[in-house]
Amino acid sequence: MDCGATSLTALKRLGLDPGRVASVFVSHLHGDHFGGLPFLILDAQFSKREAPLTVAGPVGLAGRLTEAMEVLFPESSTVRRKFDVDVVELSAGNSVTVRDVLVTSCQVDHPSGATALGLRLSVDGRIIAYTGDTAWNDALKDLAVGADLLIAEAYYRDKPIPYHLQLADLVEHAAELDARRIVLTHMSAEMLDSPSVPFERAHDGYVIRI
Repeated sequence: MDCGATSLTALKRLGLDPGRVASVFVSHLHGDHFGGLPFLILDAQFSKREAPLTVAGPVGLAGRLTEAMEVLFPESSTVRRKFDVDVVELSAGNSVTVRDVLVTSCQVDHPSGATALGLRLSVDGRIIAYTGDTAWNDALKDLAVGADLLIAEAYYRDKPIPYHLQLADLVEHAAELDARRIVLTHMSAEMLDSPSVPFERAHDGYVIRI
């Protein structure tokens, strides 16, 4: 789910092999959510990866990924590799199967130069939902319904930031979020330092079994 600029270094710091990442599902096209893809792809190239990498995200992802590759590493978008990078563009409101994962997406409220998506993945009999970055909107209720896990943004406790969820939003609408488990992500320093929060907080290396 998303691949920010520090994703590759975080994987390596935790001793996780980036080559085992088969698919990346991107919620929207801001750098902190997709800007790590050029580094992931280049690392795979230099590591002699052969297995294909699938990247799925909003309409416009293919072009933006090419542009990012060229800005960061000129001519890297056209170099021949031993593996394919397959880009799948997701339209809000539709469902599509990506590498044995059924992905349903909905439009959320977060301007990013392309439609920002909430994502709902069905895999191995489990449902994982992800808000991405967004202001509160009713689409999140459908996204969460029956999910085994909802990964939800909680930028601040209650400070209103346009186009972002706060902890207060999740608390207010908790009864409407019909997910078995809620884990918070995309947190400010204030949220990370808060002594008590009514939901689990994610961190690098956090293992979730569902």
